[in-house]
Amino acid sequence: MSAKARTEDGIRIGDRTVPVSNPDKELFPDDGITKAELIDYYRAVARPMLTHLKDRPLVMERYPDGYQGKSFYHKDVPDYFPDWIRTVRVPKEGGSLTMAVCDDTATLVYLANQACITPHPWLSPADCLDCPDRLVFDLDPPEGASDGFDNVRWGARKLGDLLTELGLRPALMTTGSRGLHLLVPLDRHTDFDTARHFARGVADVLAARHSDRLTTEARKNKRRGRLYLDTQRNAYAQTSVAPYAVRARPHAPVATPLEWDELDDPELGPRRWTLRTLPERLAEHGNPWKDLSRCRRSLDRAAHRLDDLA
Repeated sequence: MSAKARTEDGIRIGDRTVPVSNPDKELFPDDGITKAELIDYYRAVARPMLTHLKDRPLVMERYPDGYQGKSFYHKDVPDYFPDWIRTVRVPKEGGSLTMAVCDDTATLVYLANQACITPHPWLSPADCLDCPDRLVFDLDPPEGASDGFDNVRWGARKLGDLLTELGLRPALMTTGSRGLHLLVPLDRHTDFDTARHFARGVADVLAARHSDRLTTEARKNKRRGRLYLDTQRNAYAQTSVAPYAVRARPHAPVATPLEWDELDDPELGPRRWTLRTLPERLAEHGNPWKDLSRCRRSLDRAAHRLDDLA
């Protein structure tokens, strides 16, 4: 942890002092990556990352004993969280949850100190929980795919072309795990049922065009080695990995926003960038998604165009 960040009580961020416990705890022991290094990483990427966390309930994927240890998904905010962390009351079947909202760097650092390696935000904002402002398509390759990542890159290109044909402005991201995500910014005038129905319709059209390489079959034993177009995240209370989030995988890979022409790089893979290499990428190339808010579109016209194709 950088010396200028330290105080006797923790890290000074703006007018907050964020407590830090066990900074030398190794969360990725194979690489010697400590909690302090995780915290410094999230401070370094806070500016672009917070645009995808702000105003959203989030689920904390926590690893108190490191990424190879026991983990849990934490939804309800514990009593010991400081009162300056924003929360939102979220209805659920039979009651409600009080969930954290990460609006600033201090909160992001606090979550990292809680060994939250990966934050997972909702697809809808806190002030309109039933209206997603983004769709997510998860391109999930089969285990041990013989073509490496080539089919994933091909599938992402085909899906991006179809979404563009429908009048939408998709964005592309490595997941830091196995595949790629395509994210489609929406104008918040669509409910989850409509959005999910549309996403599944897009996937069905594309899978029908290329049934030898793509599938929407949720059961793994029915996919027959094909790339799975997963649209199931597009539902109330579902989450998606945040852009720039670290994943609990060897070497601390990062979910990384991409430019579309990066799909042509044969070296591209889902874990191409890590906690230690991503800040340099940002410094050299900037944030590929800096203008994403300008890409919001209505699904109405796109749905009509999809009906014509179907």
